[in-house]
Amino acid sequence: MRTVGVEEELLLVDPETGEPRAMSAAVLARAEREDAGQDVFEKELHEQMVEFATHPQSSMESLLAEIARCRKEAAGHAEEIGCTVAALATSPLPVSPAVGMNERYRWMEQQYGIATREQLVLGCHVHVSVESDEEGVAVLDRLRPWLAVLTALSANSPFWQGKDSGYSSYRSRVWQRWPSAGPTELFESPERYHRRVAEMVATGTILDEGMIYFDARLSERYPTVEIRVSDVALHAETAGLVATLTRGLVETAAREWREGREPVDPGVSLLRLSAWQAARSGLTGELLHPRTMRRMPAEAVVRALLDHIADALSDHGDLDRAREGCERLLRDGNGAMIQRALLERTESLRDVVTECVRHTQA
Repeated sequence: MRTVGVEEELLLVDPETGEPRAMSAAVLARAEREDAGQDVFEKELHEQMVEFATHPQSSMESLLAEIARCRKEAAGHAEEIGCTVAALATSPLPVSPAVGMNERYRWMEQQYGIATREQLVLGCHVHVSVESDEEGVAVLDRLRPWLAVLTALSANSPFWQGKDSGYSSYRSRVWQRWPSAGPTELFESPERYHRRVAEMVATGTILDEGMIYFDARLSERYPTVEIRVSDVALHAETAGLVATLTRGLVETAAREWREGREPVDPGVSLLRLSAWQAARSGLTGELLHPRTMRRMPAEAVVRALLDHIADALSDHGDLDRAREGCERLLRDGNGAMIQRALLERTESLRDVVTECVRHTQA
């Protein structure tokens, strides 16, 4: 059974005001003192955020438990130094992001200017194991049309600098400012994939392979494919659902490859439109159906995703979990819908943040 690991980025906020706090260095220092050698928490581009990475897990129950534990530990470390964590993909309140001081981040600030300084967005990256680069590239080629559905399900960033952005996942739109971000053409072989990465690095526009920000890529550190389209989810169980669906997509794509089925290729232009539509409407309107690239109600497209990966989910024992999770989101709303409902009820973005702090560990 394929293993799955998750990287989540969390926003550091003041527990009383909800305002982002540039305290990642202090949080990480405390985590290192308390959990020496665990290497769970990592520094990120901005000082108002912290990242954790789970261990690879075969059981989705174990993965969900680890996500919940890491969130709780992050909150504990933050609270000891006067802040806390919120699983928000953008800050609802106005913020002036503070870029980290290391050499890499300063290079990015010089190279990309305001795009780096404003890039305080928080995502969830899912790693799924593959047997080889050949299988990995075959998977990347075949899951492309379905990735926007993961963005819609996880959407959790409706607010930007104190205003409603009009998007469900504004994080994904801000992320597109990076020159290497977004959907890719078909690669067809590991050789073509690695050649394209090398050509991109050789331009000098990006620093190294770590700045290959494709929607889905081969990990440079692990024997995995890394899917990077999701907002950090408000609830741990939604993160677990995204991981479950992602493994289902990877396994389904690998089976199609082994059966000799060619990848469907809508083209990068249509994939960009599909990603935009998912970011705009999330689960509240229409999405582009991955098979037809025509607008359909979000509910129908989510169910099409479940049908597409049903065999893989069933073989992993995840089908009922995935169906129940998707039905819950369609019924109760994703993070973006919950944030907007909180604002309507409280009329305060500060209250939205402080309520979301509670949801983060729920």
